[in-house]
Amino acid sequence: MKNVIILGATGGVGSDLSQRLSATGWKCFLVARHEAELISLANKLLANYAVADCSDFEQVNRVFQNATDVFGRIDAVVNCCGSVLLKPAHLVSSLEYEQVISKNITTAFATVRAAGRFLAPNGGSVILFTSAASQIGLPNHEAISAAKGAVNGLVLSASATYAGKNIRFNAIAPGLTRTPMTESIFNNENSLKVSEKMHALKRLGTTDDLVNLVDFLISDRATWITGQIIAVDGGLGSLKTN
Repeated sequence: MKNVIILGATGGVGSDLSQRLSATGWKCFLVARHEAELISLANKLLANYAVADCSDFEQVNRVFQNATDVFGRIDAVVNCCGSVLLKPAHLVSSLEYEQVISKNITTAFATVRAAGRFLAPNGGSVILFTSAASQIGLPNHEAISAAKGAVNGLVLSASATYAGKNIRFNAIAPGLTRTPMTESIFNNENSLKVSEKMHALKRLGTTDDLVNLVDFLISDRATWITGQIIAVDGGLGSLKTN
């Protein structure tokens, strides 16, 4: 039986991932900011949990220490934290920008920082989430593209730094995926049609599309994969569509 920390566990991807891994034998340590939702999910899965702001370095360190104390070792870490902001740069406020940076790249850096310390004795797999928007030019994505582009660079550097300790870092770059954060797009018929046309496979993503890859990347089947930004985006980031 292996042990995993899931940060942002109450979000759309985090919740589905927690349920999948729990059902397949992983021991999960769930982390999120919203206590009521976190306790409800943890009780459902009989999982350990901690309430924490995942952009706070010291709080994240305490989470990793707690998980290590409970499990003895950490085999995998998945950071599902993130946000979506679709605005042209000149309309993004300072507060909005700071929130995008905090929820996306600061949480990712805090995760890498703690993983480099707490996974070092045994190695392990760390998964971050980036975005197809960081790899192509999409209008009104400046803030989120800046943050997710930084995640891409972080994954590459961390992979090189910690390879000698057998800690693997990879990132998943989704296209538009249905989660509570993107529900407003899915509920708008015009936005939905435009978004579908942008993806070569003419459908938008589900959390299962992402969870399937996470499940593989943290398994023993992927022990020779590190430093990769892997698109799960229906072709959005690499194929031109009509």
